[in-house]
Amino acid sequence: MTRRPLFWTTTLALAIGLAGCGDPAPPSDTRSTAKAPAHGGILKVAFDGDPLCIDPHQAGNNTALNVGRQLTDSLTDQDPQSSEIVPWLAERWEISEDSRRFTFHLREGVTFSDGTPLDAAAVKANFEAIIGLGALATLGGTYLSGLESIEVPEPLTLVVSFKQPNAQFLQATSTMSLGLFATSTLQRSSEERCQGALVGSGPFVLDSFTHNQSVKLSHRADYTWPSSLAGHQGRAWLDGIEFVIIPESGVRLGSLLSRQIDVNTGVAVQDEGILEAQGIPFIARPNPGIVFNLAPNESRELLKETAVRQALNKAIDRSELQGIISRYQKPATSALASSTPLYHDLSGALQHDAQGAARLLDEAGWQLGADGIRARDGQRLSFRVDYWQASTPVLELIQQQLRQAGIELRLNKTTISQTSALQSEGDYDLWFFNLTRADPDVLRTVFFASGRNVNKRPFSEVDEVLQASASVLDAGQRRQLIQRASQLLVEQGHILPLYESATVTAFGNHVHGLHYEASTRLQFFDTWLEPR
Repeated sequence: MTRRPLFWTTTLALAIGLAGCGDPAPPSDTRSTAKAPAHGGILKVAFDGDPLCIDPHQAGNNTALNVGRQLTDSLTDQDPQSSEIVPWLAERWEISEDSRRFTFHLREGVTFSDGTPLDAAAVKANFEAIIGLGALATLGGTYLSGLESIEVPEPLTLVVSFKQPNAQFLQATSTMSLGLFATSTLQRSSEERCQGALVGSGPFVLDSFTHNQSVKLSHRADYTWPSSLAGHQGRAWLDGIEFVIIPESGVRLGSLLSRQIDVNTGVAVQDEGILEAQGIPFIARPNPGIVFNLAPNESRELLKETAVRQALNKAIDRSELQGIISRYQKPATSALASSTPLYHDLSGALQHDAQGAARLLDEAGWQLGADGIRARDGQRLSFRVDYWQASTPVLELIQQQLRQAGIELRLNKTTISQTSALQSEGDYDLWFFNLTRADPDVLRTVFFASGRNVNKRPFSEVDEVLQASASVLDAGQRRQLIQRASQLLVEQGHILPLYESATVTAFGNHVHGLHYEASTRLQFFDTWLEPR
């Protein structure tokens, strides 16, 4: 195959040895074991929340994507250590010199679980269906932005052409957001697909999905086309997987210790020490992509003001977060996590500057009131954050810090479905989120004014830079554009970076072969259970 030189190098080692705590124990490596893998068993995996929609063409949260990854395969895969794009369903590919035309040559004999062939026509139908989902395809739709044509010159040859150079598309083909499903799935409604009407080509098939209870999968006996990164050939080792929803961290921990579950995907910060003390194995990996942040809704009058957004950034003391976040996480130093390709350190622009925040607000006419909250023309400087994540201590600390600057932050802990509904309606002040992807184009996915546009702002200089970064071919130029886009997002207050996420997953000693893929989602194809 023809591969362009990688545009980046990336470090996937954990950021440990953090100030104020001892070195955490190294994560367990479950990919190597002296025992021989064996077929059989149902792996019980605990999630901390409901997946909501398990269609990876539509889903954006990690819980849903951890399910979707088991059901669907991708054209390519991405090595989590080197970031190299490697074969999966596409055995090889060629890319035109201007990076507008991508030709994929598919493996022979691949089928969906209903027996229909996975050929070039099926891939074409999937990409067209993703575009047809419109705004529902929150990730995949942006990956296919600027699509000009899809041709099928031969049954196993696919040619995808874009109107402009597309530097991110090859990596996008490794994601489950561009995963592949049978025609019978593509013909179902978006809601039906969300609720489980999914026929994929992956190593597992969906048996049932009951909201707030469980998702049950069973292995596919005739599966023989794993990624070139897989540790074995043939069907998955496991007979099946049962994902169970357990919101309470203490219950998840107790269930793991008593072996009622095999894997806990949502290890709480307060439980990390217990796992280490009891010798419970775990794996941990930093999440590449956009850090946990607060994104201002700039269609709101107060947040249209650049000075207010800049003051919010200056009023946050990120160094204080280290005492309450996981030892495998760290305060943000840019819009992108440091494990993301083309990351650039902007910590200088994110220093705590209480005097600078006060000066900006004073100059904008925001005066301290008797209750310590600033006001102007009878309007309080007050913002609401709706969230569902287990991040209350972090947000409460940010709340305290902003109050010292005369800014009120109102916290509304609710459910993921209620939060998603508010965000879909544009009814939010500050959007608390992170987004994992092992490519810096994730910034364009979220912030581009003609795309998802979480800021709800008009087109500006940062959008020109984001657009250029997705199309420029020169590695050095792309790095400079990503750095410039990150700088503009931070300095203009379009993003208030807080901390870098890391995923910590604990499991029983009888679980082997569990590992993360490049975007820090779990891959269960090589996982196996030691017989009881």
